[in-house]
Amino acid sequence: MARDRQIDQLLQQLFTGTLNRREAVRRGAALGLSLPAMAALVGRADRAMARQTASPVASPVAVDTPPDAEQIPSTREFGGREIVDPYAWLEDPDDPRVIAYLEAENAYADAVMAPTKGLQDELVQEFIARIPQADSSAPVRIDDWFYYSRIEEDQNYGVMARRKGSMEAPEEILLDLDAMAGDYLALGQWDPSPDHRYFAYTLNETGGIDYALYILDTKTGETLSDSIPLADGFAWANDNQTIFYTKPDEALRPYELYRHTLGADAAKDALLYTEVDEIYGIYLFKSNDRRYIFLTSYSYGTTEAQYIDADDPAFALEMLAPRRDGIEVYPDHGAGGFMLLTNEDAVNFRLMFAPDAAPDRANWTDLIAPQQNRLLDGFDVLQDYLGVYGRENGFARVWVYVINSGELMPVEFDEAVYTAGAGSNRAYESTTLQITYTSLVTPSTVYELDLVTRELTVIKQDQILGGHDPADYVSEQAFAVAPDGTAVPISLVYRADKKQSAPMPLRLDGYGAYGINSDPVFSAFRLSLIDRGAIYAIAHIRGGSELGRPWYDDGKLLNKKNTFTDFIACAGHLAKAGYSTPERMLAYGGSAGGLLLGAVANMSPRSFGSIAAEVPFVDVLRVMLDPTLPLTTGEYVEWGNPEEETYYDYIKSYSPYDNVTAQAYPTMLVTAGINDDQVPYWQPAKWVAKLRDLKTDDNTLLLKTNLGAGHGGEAARDEAYREVAFLYAFMLRYMGMLD
Repeated sequence: MARDRQIDQLLQQLFTGTLNRREAVRRGAALGLSLPAMAALVGRADRAMARQTASPVASPVAVDTPPDAEQIPSTREFGGREIVDPYAWLEDPDDPRVIAYLEAENAYADAVMAPTKGLQDELVQEFIARIPQADSSAPVRIDDWFYYSRIEEDQNYGVMARRKGSMEAPEEILLDLDAMAGDYLALGQWDPSPDHRYFAYTLNETGGIDYALYILDTKTGETLSDSIPLADGFAWANDNQTIFYTKPDEALRPYELYRHTLGADAAKDALLYTEVDEIYGIYLFKSNDRRYIFLTSYSYGTTEAQYIDADDPAFALEMLAPRRDGIEVYPDHGAGGFMLLTNEDAVNFRLMFAPDAAPDRANWTDLIAPQQNRLLDGFDVLQDYLGVYGRENGFARVWVYVINSGELMPVEFDEAVYTAGAGSNRAYESTTLQITYTSLVTPSTVYELDLVTRELTVIKQDQILGGHDPADYVSEQAFAVAPDGTAVPISLVYRADKKQSAPMPLRLDGYGAYGINSDPVFSAFRLSLIDRGAIYAIAHIRGGSELGRPWYDDGKLLNKKNTFTDFIACAGHLAKAGYSTPERMLAYGGSAGGLLLGAVANMSPRSFGSIAAEVPFVDVLRVMLDPTLPLTTGEYVEWGNPEEETYYDYIKSYSPYDNVTAQAYPTMLVTAGINDDQVPYWQPAKWVAKLRDLKTDDNTLLLKTNLGAGHGGEAARDEAYREVAFLYAFMLRYMGMLD
């Protein structure tokens, strides 16, 4: 094609230095190349010319030719085992060759997707037209103050604000996040002091998982000098002057608890506790009645709970529930005792009570006894009631527990398939309970339940501009049969007037790890697929907790492959039932869901025509062998410790990077974030490089790395829309939905 030849000529001139940078950008724009793509190409050219005598990392050839990552022999030792990895050099972000390679991949991805540039612009405009650009969150009531976030049309981050007495009172802006933002900004935890004079909050300014703690004096408007870098979480004592916080180790595992007094030198803060077991992290929070500050040491499957008297900051940590292997205890306090959610003798958890006067284990009694088909996974403590959250027969449920009578009442909703859970319930004396609700067809809604009259009132529902009628859509459930005979649920939604007798394009999502549920929830973005005629489906595979704790246990450690075969079975069922065909089916997953897709691509590459894997955890064996990396030691109980022969062999048998082979693979889009601490950018980068070397097909393979953000992608709204538009354009193109 003439345009391809022109782009090829432009690229050659750029790399040989026969075309100046300004003219190259101008010509690239005229050919439809985006400014980011041209900027990446210019950067590559500059580095290539600076290394004229060095071996090229990516050949400066035609744009329609993918980069070719160099293979450099490397043998490293982890845990006494040798790992041979020709792409290990990609793990050094300070090596200019690495950034050059990532930029080359970005430029190639932009060039391949250039025909969809108009579609991407159209999608961004759809998002803007559908999603209110001026909006605010549901207010969080704490005492007689209402805290909330708000964003205007011309903002990317918005403000954090509050009102006293009611939402009709004058607004007080606490944080102007747009004014504070640099290249990246994300607000983490926030909490006012008990007297509401001080406002403590954490900020992430890298895109990783490292946060810093700041304290605003709302009376003076000044930020105190008491800033504390690398603070994971915090809780106020009741004296309004003392704040407890946790800090991470070098692998970013929260492991130390400190006490800080406002105005004091943070370098001299008292160290109160150190978690020495590397498979445990620590978590800090305050009871809803403000009596105690809890410190929970946790791993996946075992916890320990200690507490501090919030009225006495000098109070030494007191043990409430010492760690016992396989026993989890999650505490709160109210009604004269400790409330304890535990799996002791209850695979799906029970809720127990320990009186203040004698909180020893021998004195714990059941508030809510365990049931086989009911999973309890959280609760909120109010003065006279408990909000209880969990699952029953596979679906998310909410109950109200009346403390005086012991009555447990379900909260009923109209839809058969939905997701409901806890809202923000910070007012201990309240007689209302805030509940979140959504479904595949109903936008996210926050209800207020009157605990006396049982009336539900909508206090906030995400608005869909231009109109949205749930009746226009069909939501249904199907079941696949896994190889071991297990029935695996699938949730589906599609537009009623787009349903065809012929197979339709279909996006199938999966995750299946850490006991995290893939619940049916609404997405305004997703309408851009469904309204064009795609089916959206979720595979509720093992590794989540959709069907209770055993569903999780059957998809972890030495049962991990059930997650993959469940997903393959779901794809097979959807094809056999006539919803779609493998060629028109796209698989989507992120992080541990990306591990899922990587394993499935190796095991059953013909199950899908295309795959979109965002920040995928694909180099599992190398990561789990390296305890210096963030999260590794704490995840031994999820994946296993490969220093043990059994786990080493099992992980090696499915780790996506280690099992890439010479076969045909689906069309694939893979994303990464340069500042990602959870799944370092080099995992997807190495995976793509190895796929390019071994795959036997001519199917498109793209790597798109965000060179300024981390695991969650862009934080700024405008750029986040662009990222989603690129992803959705890929989906629409490779599900065969473009003319």
